[in-house]
Amino acid sequence: MPESTVDSAERPGFDEKKAYVAQEEKGTAFFDDGREIELLHFVYGHPSIEDIRGSPKNVLKAIDEYGRTKKYLMNVGDDKGRIVANLVAEVKPQVMVELGGYVGYSALLFGDAVRKAGGKRYYSLERNPEFAAVIMSLVDLAGLSDIVKVVVGSSAESIKRLYAQGKLKHIDLMFLDHWKPAYTPDLKLCEHLKLVTPGTVLAADNVIHPGNPPYL
Repeated sequence: MPESTVDSAERPGFDEKKAYVAQEEKGTAFFDDGREIELLHFVYGHPSIEDIRGSPKNVLKAIDEYGRTKKYLMNVGDDKGRIVANLVAEVKPQVMVELGGYVGYSALLFGDAVRKAGGKRYYSLERNPEFAAVIMSLVDLAGLSDIVKVVVGSSAESIKRLYAQGKLKHIDLMFLDHWKPAYTPDLKLCEHLKLVTPGTVLAADNVIHPGNPPYL
């Protein structure tokens, strides 16, 4: 099956103006310390909230603004995100699944791309219920609730549950950006359930840096 890696290493020609504030020093929390809820207040309290409402593009801009002016966010980002969004436009998936949603940046960007490509559903699987709540709120704000569905729980259990319920029968495009040791087991589970078959396209982040040899 076709695969694509979207790495976090430095990229030639990267526009430094797009860079988020520096990630906190090693040993210091850089996520799950309240910043995700703080982001939600930042977006909903934004002076341009009425322009943001109903616009995935403007919600993404607001998230980027927080990441560039307030605190670091471990999002896929604009540059890497565009690579996958272009892949969505090329593949035109009816069903796309992401493993690891964090605050919804990828769900907003790729969910919008799936809708524009004529797709039917984008599943965002997120283990942390607080993060999932942030995703749901921002997806609703962006007007993407008809396409993007957030599933709370471990990736493996969520996949099994969606399969058992008959909601997930085949995955056309999958984006892996969750706990790195789970990449290979979750992929094997999808293959076992025949959700991933020849022709399914896989895109994965962070497999080169910081690295995920079992997946490669």
